[in-house]
Amino acid sequence: MAFSLYDATVANYLQILGAVSTFLDKSLEHFKEKGVDPAEIVETRLFPDMLPFRFQVVSLAHHSRGAMEAARNGVFVPPAGKPDLDYAGLQALVAEARSELAALTPGAVNALVGRDVAFKLGERSLPFTAEGFLMSFSLPNFFFHSTTAYDILRHKGAPLGKRDFMGRLNLKK
Repeated sequence: MAFSLYDATVANYLQILGAVSTFLDKSLEHFKEKGVDPAEIVETRLFPDMLPFRFQVVSLAHHSRGAMEAARNGVFVPPAGKPDLDYAGLQALVAEARSELAALTPGAVNALVGRDVAFKLGERSLPFTAEGFLMSFSLPNFFFHSTTAYDILRHKGAPLGKRDFMGRLNLKK
C-alpha cells in the first residue's frame, strides 16, 4: 500500500485533534477541581506578545479543517476576526473539526494532489499546490498551534504529559 496525501494530512489531523479534545477535557476537570476559572485559561498567553489560548485552538482548527477546505476550493485565508469563544466553545470547535475531517475519504483527499491553492493575506498571495500547501504550510502551523495550546495548559498547571499530546497511536494491526 502506498503512503498517500490522506495518510500524511487527515490521519495526522485526526490523531492530534483527538488528543486535543482529550487534553482539553482533562485540563478542564483539573481547573474545576482547583477552582480556576476557565475564562482565565482562554485568555492565557505564554508571553505578552503571543496570542492567547483561544487563538491557538481556533488556529489549530483552521489549519486542519480549514486547510482541507482550502485544498478543495483553492484559497486559504487567515481566520476572520477573533472569535469570542469560551472554553466550552473551543471544545465544540475541536469536535466539529474532528467530525468534518472524519467524513473525508482517502479518495477525495488524494484527488486533491496537484490542485492550485493560494494563501491570501491582504494583497499578498502565495501560490501552492494542494500537497505543498498542506505539507509545508498547514501541517507545521497545525502542530505549532496544537503544541502552544498544550503548553499553555501545562503552564497553568494541567497534569498533562507527552502521551496526552500524542493521542492514539496508529499501531500495526
